[in-house]
Amino acid sequence: MKSRAARSTTGESRLAVRKGKAEKDPNKPKRPPSAFFVFMEEFRKDYKEKHPNVKQVSVIGKAGGEKWKSLSESEKAPYVSKAEKLKVEYTKKMDAYNNKSEGPTASGDSDKSKSEVEEGDE
Repeated sequence: MKSRAARSTTGESRLAVRKGKAEKDPNKPKRPPSAFFVFMEEFRKDYKEKHPNVKQVSVIGKAGGEKWKSLSESEKAPYVSKAEKLKVEYTKKMDAYNNKSEGPTASGDSDKSKSEVEEGDE
């Protein structure tokens, strides 16, 4: 029994370590939705209009998944193109975000000073 008690206390300390999760940056752009999720946004609106009594997310999700599978490639094309456009916008936003987060005092300045010092030693 003593070993169980010891295990539980060590387990609690492990949990305490996991709580120290890094916080997410609220300024970081959200990832773009896939073509399926772009389709589902539109499908949910249409489905709710036709079936106002259905409130279960699982029912709507299953119906949307079945509809998506039954669509041909040409019917999926508008959703795929919209998803690609959103991905391009996301890439631009991420580039701007990454450049902004690096800032003027990036590691590039410190690399130059290190290389200059190393060259001076030779």
